[in-house]
Amino acid sequence: MLMIPIFNKILKTVTIIAKQLNFKSYVKQKGRKLALTIEQILTAGIFKQQQGIATKKSTYEILNIKTKCSYKTFAVSLNRFAHLAAIILALIMKTNQGISGTIKILDSTCVPVCQLKNSKKHKVMQGLADYGKTGNGAYFGLKLHICATPLKRILSLKFTSGNTDDRKVVIGLTKELEGLFLADAGYISKKLAALFNQENKRMLFAKPRKNMKKLITEFQDKLYKVRSLVEINFRILKQFCGFITSLPKSADGYLANYIYSLLAYQIF
Repeated sequence: MLMIPIFNKILKTVTIIAKQLNFKSYVKQKGRKLALTIEQILTAGIFKQQQGIATKKSTYEILNIKTKCSYKTFAVSLNRFAHLAAIILALIMKTNQGISGTIKILDSTCVPVCQLKNSKKHKVMQGLADYGKTGNGAYFGLKLHICATPLKRILSLKFTSGNTDDRKVVIGLTKELEGLFLADAGYISKKLAALFNQENKRMLFAKPRKNMKKLITEFQDKLYKVRSLVEINFRILKQFCGFITSLPKSADGYLANYIYSLLAYQIF
């Protein structure tokens, strides 16, 4: 495991952050000693997503961890300490907020948890996932809502069921943020605009639908083109960071996969 350069590079960064956040205090002093350190466990989770490795089993074999612990121990540890990865992600988003600039982008993306044809048989995410619809058709799963900068720094995020209206999430997603927020037509709402807009602090620009008779200025048109940059976040997460999966056997497993994927994207 220690001979893989990419793993060591990630481990170095994670170790610095873990020391600052005093992660050792999260481990019980009594009982059997951990086969892997917290830093190694978190690094393995990030490494898996960053390298696009499909399964925990493959990660276990690539890192050659069998001399340190069993596969079961490794898999359980990744899920067990995912909440620490979430703390790191929250810290990164808080840091991003301090350097975010004026323009911010709102958007959401579908997060299928299984193939649509298998949705009635799917038990793991029942009660959390639901049927949603996109331009490409229906799906069964969750929705990821994010607020990000044009430079792809994530400022805040929220998971909801697949059938959640984007407009219901906006206020909570942006309550600590100020500036000019760009969104697509899914965020159009007079009530939301009235609640959201604050003089000299924040304003929501939602791109008009094609069938709406609303004139937009050249400046607004350029802003709406900037909004499309947020889709790069979703594309990288899904295509290169293993964000979409149907393999976990527990809700904790799904959540761990999402957290490690988001963390891999934001750190590296």
